Amino acid sequence: MQQNQHHTEAPVREQTLQRLLRRTDQLLQTGLRTSATFTRWRVVLFVTALLCTITLYRLGWYQTGNLTLGGFLALFLIVASYHTRLEQRIHRLREWQRIKQTHVARLRLDWDQLPAQTFAGPAHHLYANDLDLVGPHSLFQLLNTTVSSPGRERLAAWLLSQPPAPDAWVERQALVRELTARPLFRDRLALEARLLGEQEIDGHRLAAVLQHRLEIPQLHLILPVQTVLAAITAVLGFAALMDWLPSYWMFSFGLYALLYFFTDQGEELLEHAVGLHHEVEKLGAVFGYIDRHAGRSSSALSHTWAPLANSATAPVRLIRQAARTLHAISVKAHPVVHLIANALCPWDLWFARRLGQIQDQIRDHLPLWLDRLAEVEAAAALATFAYLHPTYIWPTALQAADRKDGAPASCAARQLGHPLLSAAARVANDVSLQGLGQVLLVTGSNMSGKSTFLRTLGINLCLAQAGAPVCASHFEWTWLRLACCIRVDDSLEEGLSYFYAEVKRLKSLLDAATDRTRAPVLFLIDEIFKGTNNRERLIGSRAFITGLSESHGFGLVTTHDLELTDLDKTVPGLRNLHFQETVAAGTLQFDYKLRPGPCPTTNALRIMELEGLPVPRQTDARHS
Repeated sequence: MQQNQHHTEAPVREQTLQRLLRRTDQLLQTGLRTSATFTRWRVVLFVTALLCTITLYRLGWYQTGNLTLGGFLALFLIVASYHTRLEQRIHRLREWQRIKQTHVARLRLDWDQLPAQTFAGPAHHLYANDLDLVGPHSLFQLLNTTVSSPGRERLAAWLLSQPPAPDAWVERQALVRELTARPLFRDRLALEARLLGEQEIDGHRLAAVLQHRLEIPQLHLILPVQTVLAAITAVLGFAALMDWLPSYWMFSFGLYALLYFFTDQGEELLEHAVGLHHEVEKLGAVFGYIDRHAGRSSSALSHTWAPLANSATAPVRLIRQAARTLHAISVKAHPVVHLIANALCPWDLWFARRLGQIQDQIRDHLPLWLDRLAEVEAAAALATFAYLHPTYIWPTALQAADRKDGAPASCAARQLGHPLLSAAARVANDVSLQGLGQVLLVTGSNMSGKSTFLRTLGINLCLAQAGAPVCASHFEWTWLRLACCIRVDDSLEEGLSYFYAEVKRLKSLLDAATDRTRAPVLFLIDEIFKGTNNRERLIGSRAFITGLSESHGFGLVTTHDLELTDLDKTVPGLRNLHFQETVAAGTLQFDYKLRPGPCPTTNALRIMELEGLPVPRQTDARHS
């Protein structure tokens, strides 16, 4: 399904982003030149200070030499401080530039320049792989701007667990629409995280460490004893060093070491905590940034963040305390330093106790903190998508018939296009499904656009129910579950042939469509029963489509079998549509436009002939 829908879509945002990138590049070049100047001045200062100090000392002007050395040292430290701040700004500009470059890549669908995604989605999902929602070159890869695993998982859940609760969707879309108008907030949120490293914040690891209470037997007794022994050792050691006393410090230190080796230092948990301070520092930076910008009482963002506004349980303060404690614990990553620290004082026990205190404060609040962060991150990802595509429209959710004053189950769109196709390549079509049991039977030639049209409708419904804008000029629907049979693969591991895998998928789809306790189903089926012979395919397809027409759902079925088009005579809710092609200058040409009625042409023999395969000399006019 290719050609153009919104020619001006990409240039609008891309031109703005390119201007920002040019400005950022100019600032970077200026900063790099200034940094090189600072580097030269630091070398000059060092050499000059060295020569002047040596000269003055050799002349015997020691007091002047000391003053000169101190002056040069102070000047060097001032220059070094400014240079360090400049390098930090350059680093910040580089990360800002990368964020904007990634936005341009999203607009251009330049998949190689987008962050790789390893999220594959749940196995046997009824529409994730069919609609290219997950995996490489997927909608999720295009959308995902999150910086934490909870945010990533929340965004995926919005796409893969549909439909949402209507009230939750209203709040979600309000937040997305508000953040769409705040590009600086969204990009700065990503920047705050990226400045502290590329790795995402691992919410599961954080929860495992910060919620698992560390219990060291008799810590309340052992820690004071070890602290006193360490202090006595230090005093006796100093006295021995000054020759005031014999080496009595060895006795207190021996007792200290004995207690150390016989005391559980919380090794298992402390090992898990090593290195975690980087993620906690990043979490603190992200929380701090949101906290500073979520203050407007009437905004959707402040409403989302409100549960975290209680000063007694404010996450920023407690997370910063946790970061400092975990940073101290991370000394275990350096064995020599760790050994020296614990020889001088009960380092591990002190910070194990401090970590336990922080865990007591955080344990009950961390799930809520991560939940609110995930909500803001996922909404920001959809808002970035909306901002980059200003011509996309916000869809209208209708109340279903089972709610008071609700409308019949429906899904209708005008100028519907595929968001994973470029604006210059997509073709828009209209579609309307009204009332349960309706089946749109779509026929057409190979490569005419049938499969892409199914994915176009499905992926836009996913966007709509996630709370995002859609690639259309009009889109309204009642809450729907999605079930697809578009991309089916055989499985050697499970011992499934293609046909059997298809049958199992269709059975799951039919089970979903006959479940009347939940929202209606939008089913999308491509080339029904293509894994078997013509006779049985026709028999099975007729029965299955008839069953769908009596189900708690509606949808589209594509087929090459023109014999199925006569089902409109026996299935009241069935309507025939088609795509077609033309032959010009010895080549097949497609316009990818959806038309009413059965397809009047087929192209299989024509494709064979154009590729030089033997075909009958005289064929039916329908094959021409």
